[in-house]
Amino acid sequence: MQKLYPNAAAALDGLLRDGMMICAGGFGLCGIPERLIDAIRDAGTKDLTIASNNAGIDGEGLGKLLRTRQVKKMISSYVGENKEFERQYLSGELEVEFCPQGTLAERCRAGGAGIPGFYTKTGVGTQVAEGKEVKVFDGEEYILERGIRADISIIKGWKADESGNLIFRKTARNFNQPMATASSMCIAEVEEVVPVGSLDPDSIHLPGIYVKRMIVGSPYDKKIEFRTVRERATA
Repeated sequence: MQKLYPNAAAALDGLLRDGMMICAGGFGLCGIPERLIDAIRDAGTKDLTIASNNAGIDGEGLGKLLRTRQVKKMISSYVGENKEFERQYLSGELEVEFCPQGTLAERCRAGGAGIPGFYTKTGVGTQVAEGKEVKVFDGEEYILERGIRADISIIKGWKADESGNLIFRKTARNFNQPMATASSMCIAEVEEVVPVGSLDPDSIHLPGIYVKRMIVGSPYDKKIEFRTVRERATA
């Protein structure tokens, strides 16, 4: 099965539709599927529900889709550093489902494992628990969280072989691994593709069975969310 496509638009061809749900890997601007996000923006697909740790920053990452008003709902843990996100949420233009970070990762992992829901103590007694089933185990309250299954997953990897066996680079693994499994159609962009057999099987982070389509997105610029600097001390 040929998994490698010439570009992001070709890899997404036939998959995008208005109102769909997307699981997107990344943490801040680290490990985000930049080329695939750009292709979704260019396709004009709208009314999207996106599950991602955050929504990028203004004009970068998923922030590009917010700027073009293509996102209807975000399922996220952290939404700082994005003024457009804040503006749309406060004005009622954007629906937001806040989800604790570990819970979001587990919801996606559970969805990929065929687990429809699980109980957790995280969020008990807070707004996170509102409207959710509460169950007592050993005298402690737990809330029911639903697993997440999306229409497609978009992720960013470091190196892959032609079969889609994939390695993430250090902290860029972040949410990419659970997001990849949370749909039956995972599209990966990577920095390099090597022949089958070139990668150490014990080093594979995501087996190729999860990756249905793939592109090479390099070269990439290293983006930084914000810089904090201080004046150089005088000699």
